[in-house]
Amino acid sequence: MPVFPLGAHVDDAGTRFAVASTSADAVEVCLVDGEDGALTERRVELTERTFGVWHGHLPGVGVGQRYGYRVHGPYRPWQGLRANPAKILVDPYARRITGRVTDLGAARGWVDDPMTGALNERDSLGHVPLSVVTAPDGGPAHPRPDVPWSETVVSELHVRGYTQCHPEVPPEHRGTYLGLAHPAVVAHLSRIGVTAVELLPVTSIADEPPLLERGLPNYWGYATLGFLAPHAGYASVPGAEVEEFRTMVGALHAAGIEVILDVVPNHTAEGGVGGTTLSYRGLDAPAYYSLGGNGHDADITGTGNTLDAGSPTVIRLVCDAMRHWVTTYGVDGFRIDLASVLGRPRSGAFDPHAPLLTAIAVDPILSRVKLIAEPWDATGEGYRVGGFGVAWSEWNGRFRDAVRDFWRGHGGIAEVASRLSGSSDLYAGNGRRPWASVNFVTAHDGFTLRDLLSYERKHNEANGEHNRDGTDDNRSQNFGVEGPTASPVIAERRLSAARGMLATMLLSTGTPMLLGGDEIWRTQGGNNNAYCQDNTISWVDWDGGEAAASLTAFVARVTAIRRSSPALHRDRFYRDGEVLWWHPAGRRLRGHDWHDGGLHSLGLLRGEWLLLLHSGPDAIACTLPAGGPFVPELDSTRPDGAPVSARPLPGGTTITQPARSLLLLRAAAD
Repeated sequence: MPVFPLGAHVDDAGTRFAVASTSADAVEVCLVDGEDGALTERRVELTERTFGVWHGHLPGVGVGQRYGYRVHGPYRPWQGLRANPAKILVDPYARRITGRVTDLGAARGWVDDPMTGALNERDSLGHVPLSVVTAPDGGPAHPRPDVPWSETVVSELHVRGYTQCHPEVPPEHRGTYLGLAHPAVVAHLSRIGVTAVELLPVTSIADEPPLLERGLPNYWGYATLGFLAPHAGYASVPGAEVEEFRTMVGALHAAGIEVILDVVPNHTAEGGVGGTTLSYRGLDAPAYYSLGGNGHDADITGTGNTLDAGSPTVIRLVCDAMRHWVTTYGVDGFRIDLASVLGRPRSGAFDPHAPLLTAIAVDPILSRVKLIAEPWDATGEGYRVGGFGVAWSEWNGRFRDAVRDFWRGHGGIAEVASRLSGSSDLYAGNGRRPWASVNFVTAHDGFTLRDLLSYERKHNEANGEHNRDGTDDNRSQNFGVEGPTASPVIAERRLSAARGMLATMLLSTGTPMLLGGDEIWRTQGGNNNAYCQDNTISWVDWDGGEAAASLTAFVARVTAIRRSSPALHRDRFYRDGEVLWWHPAGRRLRGHDWHDGGLHSLGLLRGEWLLLLHSGPDAIACTLPAGGPFVPELDSTRPDGAPVSARPLPGGTTITQPARSLLLLRAAAD
């Protein structure tokens, strides 16, 4: 009798169930019917066990049946064993999950103390999520766009927050998969040159115990309950999340926009040992979690638990789940949250060739989609920017820091020059291409672009953690006023700096990533860790006025320029002599210039394009290189980026470059 695939799979006679647990003594499938408050349950023991998988076929069980598992086995917390048959458990391979945690006390597996207290015999049915049997998987609704890496422009966005306030999206579709599929939203993404959306987690989410205790949600979604199930909360119709997710992917693909999922294979929503027993902890904690010698969860994720990247059970689950999203829905890639955890089996030292990273990279399906690592975790040892294997692109945190520092006038030019030209020092050594550097200035974690230029301190009081959460290393500036300003001068300085930073990111060699909403000047009121704010703090306000309209036009102009020339989306690193680094005094940059802390200007001539950056507070004289003539194409001091004049400038001309500005000029053909 077949054991695989894991999960619940319907056939003509019923449903086959299979779940992994090496530590269980017995496993029951629990079939649940009825309404909330009057649920009924039928338990069926799985009597067959093969290779650590409990399995069996239940006749007459069909699509839509709610179910869970109950596990009988040892309860020895000091060894990490926490079987508790009073807790009904979500199937790790469930392709649809319904319900939420409504009673934290019922969801916990212990009484009084998680290590020394008694087993909690209170039944959790009716207080926790359940799995749902689904129809056999279909295929993608539309062919994948297959955008080359070198032509990719990413927008990182939140399914709910990006459309919750969109005036053209019908109210019933706002904040849903169908909202993101709306023609007005897709048209906006296309206008600003986006070729891929990177969606914050859309797999099934459950709020962690600390948030449940404070009455707050995990808005960002980095709290996975089920790795194969679309999150039900983003469906416009309850229970329709599978179909609506498929519709969203198809609509974006039809517009040539790829879908990249932010997935979280490093921890789960159950929290640490004091947390809940919703699935993995009750099924087989030692097979899923990295545990300390005393049964506590190892925590290199900052969430209370860490999935063990060296466990065959975890490796199988992660690869099966990722493959499911590609083959069933046609998603185009993944951004791996805290990806360095995947290279640290049993929470040990980082190895780029660790089993889970290798399994993903060599998988015949996963190796053909875009793979992006967030190359750090919650420890100092886990900061691994540039340390991943050849199959991986990476969020380049050094690009973010260098660009932020440059535009606030800190440090010299050497670091930002390396980032502008593709970060070959980080990615060329093991055969990767420039697009392995995912270049960004802002992301969901931290200030928005507007707040980066409006606040010098975080303002996270709404999170309920006394402003202790969120980073203090913001590298931000407020131009003399903390927060909103009535001064048109300061307001324009902020917008001008924003345009300079956006253009730097979009015109640098590598893969640019916008934070969704930055293009319409979104603010979070200085909150740089809005993970629990499912409200107007996090939602994109589409009524941004003139500033939003002009910034959108600016981004559209820059991405159009980027698309127009292969030199601006190069897929090879530069060799000696292919670029010219230029000093505003009208000469090549020399050795000592790279260490001049007072130099806040540099030029880069690559192919036909001359990029001039100046972050100083005053205008300077800048002499153009010989050759040309040079035609102005972009001016970051202008609201939409269109230069005042397109008159060609002869080589050797001295121009006045405004304060805090980026200019792009094109060498005209003879």
